[in-house]
Amino acid sequence: MNTEQRVSKLRETLKNRNLDAAIVFNFENQYYFSGLKAITYSRPIILVVEKNKQSLIIPKVEENHAEEKTAVDSLYVYHEVKGSHNESTDYKKLFNDVLSKLSSNSKIGIEFGSLPTDFTMDIQNQGFEIQDIQQDIVNLRAIKSDEEIEAIKKSGELVSGALKNTLENSSVNTSEVEIDYFGNQFLFDEISKKYTNSTLDYFVMSPSGIERTNMPHVFSNTRKLEQGDIIIHSRQVGLNGYRAECERTYFVGEPSERQKEIFNVMLRAHNAALDFIKVGVTAKEVNEAALKVIRQADLEKYVSHRTGHGIGIGQHEEPYLRFDNDLELKAGMVFCIEPGIYIPGIGGFRHSDTVVLTDEGTEIITEYPRELEHLIFDK
Repeated sequence: MNTEQRVSKLRETLKNRNLDAAIVFNFENQYYFSGLKAITYSRPIILVVEKNKQSLIIPKVEENHAEEKTAVDSLYVYHEVKGSHNESTDYKKLFNDVLSKLSSNSKIGIEFGSLPTDFTMDIQNQGFEIQDIQQDIVNLRAIKSDEEIEAIKKSGELVSGALKNTLENSSVNTSEVEIDYFGNQFLFDEISKKYTNSTLDYFVMSPSGIERTNMPHVFSNTRKLEQGDIIIHSRQVGLNGYRAECERTYFVGEPSERQKEIFNVMLRAHNAALDFIKVGVTAKEVNEAALKVIRQADLEKYVSHRTGHGIGIGQHEEPYLRFDNDLELKAGMVFCIEPGIYIPGIGGFRHSDTVVLTDEGTEIITEYPRELEHLIFDK
């Protein structure tokens, strides 16, 4: 499904909800509908989709980029250098100019969680009615097309290879950032050789030791690995905008007996969710499948996050696999399964794998051994 087809589906939503236009401010949603992905959004970019027209309000620095990547009908360009031809330097004025071209009784869909308040007030001050279309866009993005899934699968191969190269080059007296290097270099080499004119974005963290692995999200730093260390190596790779994730908990040297026990509880919970997730079950049932294992081991008090999340354009995106989500899972959804246990004085434990849901079954698209005997490195 290309951007034209996605915009067509957005227009169907507008028609069904009796809306005349959609204003898309969230940068991931802008990429989804337009194909434009900026390096930084310090200068506002606004996409306006009407029944028969698309407009993009964009800074001059992104003009050529937008012309190459998008099929919008009109570019409204604002400048940061005062010129001699009365070019606009005010993106808010351009935004209001676009609004002024709508009929006075227009109804406009916006993302309540993304559009800044000052833009929302401008819309209302011009007398337009607004409705929240954020969930509608979430629903569109949640079901991936065949092309999106193929891109995610390629990222799954890359992230698995990068993880392998980091884990298998981990040793005492190397730092977290040094072990990340091995996986990063694999990515740079592999993508340069196999994927011409492609983009890469990636995320990596390797907290090590008991204290740092108890912080589920923390940047790698220059701490050096020590004998007996526990490490949670976490990676995401995005090839041409679509991401996959793989994480493993592993050890440099022999873990303690208690660490082995907790590791195996985490692994059983991880496998329980992987075995359970499929088309037709609910998000909260997947969460419960993992949590039940942890609860039986009397470790539920050491759980601090949901069992998983959607992935695609975003690092974390809806739907979320958590206790209060009644959503029935559908073919085309893609999830990361990542139940975690974090125990002071013992360490943090989390694996993550990316799965694609199909009517024929659930496909795990990341791969590296999950069992403890494969995750002890002693160099």
